[in-house]
Amino acid sequence: MFFQLPLQRTMLEEEDARVENPVVLLEALKNPDLQIQRIAVRALGRFERPDYAGAIRPFLASTDPAVRREAVNALGQMNVSFDFGSLPDSEKDPTVRGVIYETIGRLREVASGTEDVLVRGLADPDLPARTGAAKGLEALFRQNSRTMKPAAATITALREAIRNNTAPTVRELALLTLNTAGDADAATLAVALEDMEPQVRRLAVVASKQWKDDPSPIVRYEALRLAGNCDRAAAALRDPSEHVVLLAIDQLGNACSPKILERIVDTDKDWRHQARALVSLAKVDRELARKRLPKFAEHPMWQVRAYTAAAAKIVKDERTLTRLSRDNNPNVFAASLASPRDSIKALDSPDYGLVRAAAENLKGWEDGRLALSALLGALDRITRDKKATSRDTRKEILERLREFGNVRAAGELRPLLSDPDPVIAQLAADINWQITGVPEVPRTKRYAPAPPPPDSYVRGLAGATALIKMKEAGTLTVQMLLDDAPVTAAMFAGLAEKGYYNGLTMHRIVPNFVVQGGSPGANEYVGIGDFMRDELGLQSNLRGTLGLSTRGRDTGDGQFFVNLVDNFRLDHNYTVFARITEGLENLDKIQEGDVIESIEIRRKVQPQ
Repeated sequence: MFFQLPLQRTMLEEEDARVENPVVLLEALKNPDLQIQRIAVRALGRFERPDYAGAIRPFLASTDPAVRREAVNALGQMNVSFDFGSLPDSEKDPTVRGVIYETIGRLREVASGTEDVLVRGLADPDLPARTGAAKGLEALFRQNSRTMKPAAATITALREAIRNNTAPTVRELALLTLNTAGDADAATLAVALEDMEPQVRRLAVVASKQWKDDPSPIVRYEALRLAGNCDRAAAALRDPSEHVVLLAIDQLGNACSPKILERIVDTDKDWRHQARALVSLAKVDRELARKRLPKFAEHPMWQVRAYTAAAAKIVKDERTLTRLSRDNNPNVFAASLASPRDSIKALDSPDYGLVRAAAENLKGWEDGRLALSALLGALDRITRDKKATSRDTRKEILERLREFGNVRAAGELRPLLSDPDPVIAQLAADINWQITGVPEVPRTKRYAPAPPPPDSYVRGLAGATALIKMKEAGTLTVQMLLDDAPVTAAMFAGLAEKGYYNGLTMHRIVPNFVVQGGSPGANEYVGIGDFMRDELGLQSNLRGTLGLSTRGRDTGDGQFFVNLVDNFRLDHNYTVFARITEGLENLDKIQEGDVIESIEIRRKVQPQ
């Protein structure tokens, strides 16, 4: 269990701070305790600094398979190649072989012989190794899709894996790789369309674009998305899956008859149906939609008013957009943004999402210098908030200042050279140099995060679960992955126990991908004040796992997502800190605007 020794706490602090010289972690590599070695190796991998590869390589020969797994993965995080040619054959532990295969496939610099080694791995007698080889092949061809195509022998091996491999994950990964390669072998797809695993059938629909009436909603959704038409969309309005129904309403906006949409807009009692139907109606009959805009511009659900703004833009109803630009909800205001005048007004908002949208909306404005004072005022105000998670908003403002700026703007930016965020400091230096022609050097080089949660709090989470109670969808029980992501799990639990998530919505719903929530602003740009560090590891983004939402490395802001399907492409880029153990059937019921009533942390160990 994590945090048994004071040394482990110090190691974690060095890891979390990404210190310039991690002396404790480097010294811990010499510790005879294999658990200490494993944690130190993993931590140094999370630094993603190739200069530590020499310190990691000796652990490829560790007596402990867990240490060897972390050593291989750490080199992958550093993007450092290693002599893998003989490793799969000499490595006796199948779980280590699996990590070797996966890692060599995801290295950005493709070594000679990589493809052949991974194809041989598909025939490995042990499932963990075969799975790793399948992951490696998927990553190899996804990352290098523009420059690499699978050899004929590789295509044959992947097709064979789909037909005869007993592991559904291997079949899924093999088909995912073939899809990336553009291989649409009819015989293989026919087998995959009848596979026992819904995620394999879904990928077969993606490849074939073939209509399939399937018992699984994830397959039906994909079939309607890729092979839908007006008749199929109308029939899908009766589907038991809300994801499929909402997609059907969207598709009725593709030159279908407006009659069904009129009925939904006028009589359906579900606001999500009405809002989506209004947007689709605007696409097929502007006048019919325009008549209904005033009613929905007054709807009590702000999400409906935001959809109304989208419909108003389609039909070019400036009166409705002007009305919605005075809305008290920042997301509605953001959705209604059209004119530079409204964007300048929006720069006064305390909502980071709205300010970012307003700054972005000003891009390319020929009279942009008229916005300089408002942009500088917004930048100063948000900078004084001292929230690291304002980065994206401030970056957008700074880009407009780069576009519209003058010597006055350069002078206003000079204090940002010492900003706590090194990204902002560097951008301010670049813009000043561009405007004035005088080189500037940022004074901030590294972000200093808040310290990790106390030891006693983290220890108390050993074996803990979290009950996420949704207002509409029901309850999800999740197991905290404390060993894999101790700081993320502890910060999530701490926020939950403070009531931070209570009443927040799930604002991002992407069927067959993820659902996301945990933002007080119900958007991507409002979260907690400090960044959360990534804790990337060997956990995969499988269906039902919870990940830390970020917008770049080490930029977590308290928002989390739940994987609706296996999202292997997110692996090694997003922290996986929990997994659903009960209530998985409720996951697909979560829809836009559903509210997190509470998150209750249930402990097996009481904090000391």
